[in-house]
Amino acid sequence: MKKRIFGLCMAAIMTVAMSACSSTTQPTEENTAETTQEDTAQEDTALSYDKIIVGLDDTFAPLGFRDEAGNLAGVDVELMEATSEIIGIPFELQPIDWSMKETELANKNIDLIWNGYTVTEERKEKVAFSQPYLNNRQVVVTMADSDINTLADLNGKSVAAQAESSAIDAIHSKPEIADTFADLGEFETNDQCLIDLEAGRTDAVVADEVIIRYYVSKKGEENYKILEEDFGTEQYAIGVRKEDTALLEAINAALDTLKENGTTKTISEKWFGSDIIME
Repeated sequence: MKKRIFGLCMAAIMTVAMSACSSTTQPTEENTAETTQEDTAQEDTALSYDKIIVGLDDTFAPLGFRDEAGNLAGVDVELMEATSEIIGIPFELQPIDWSMKETELANKNIDLIWNGYTVTEERKEKVAFSQPYLNNRQVVVTMADSDINTLADLNGKSVAAQAESSAIDAIHSKPEIADTFADLGEFETNDQCLIDLEAGRTDAVVADEVIIRYYVSKKGEENYKILEEDFGTEQYAIGVRKEDTALLEAINAALDTLKENGTTKTISEKWFGSDIIME
């Protein structure tokens, strides 16, 4: 009788031991699922780029343009370079047809839209935006001897703006003014608009204030007039594909760092003479 009890006890001990071993060497389906989810989350937040291709308009001085040597230069170009260093991934700057920017991003020909890219509700439907970093206005510039002094004076005048730009959106947002134009010419670049203005074929140009003020400072402020009234204020940000959440987070974190360490201040003062980068 004692032998049988001892045998039953030994059997029970063996069963418990085997169960303990089994629980440590073979994870349950629930634990496996949790591990898989954690791994996936880590993969989703990791940046797996050999390089990041940035689409820009290389005629958009002083944000991004070709200098006298033909090299890309400007506020945004320097911000791109500083951001690349922080993220630790090379940026390849790719000039694009600005009217095709969202298509280029969606087709993965580029990874970022960055060059005075204005935040609009329509664009929010297509891309994810970084935090804004620069305020801007859509201003009207004429030649100094023009009789245009207010938006109402654009009645019957020929106006020009860059095609597929936020200037076009701003103009159409004020139909009570836009509908009075003699015509609205859309050019591939702002430079072409301003050349047309100087040639007398266009009476006024609507464009980003940061571009216009830089342009007239180089060409002679006495030759131009910038109206006090404008077509609205806006903000610049960086466009990212909506699914690229990790890249967006990295860009925002880099911008924060550049503001904190004074890099944005240095870049802004170099190009604008003061610190106008948003806090």
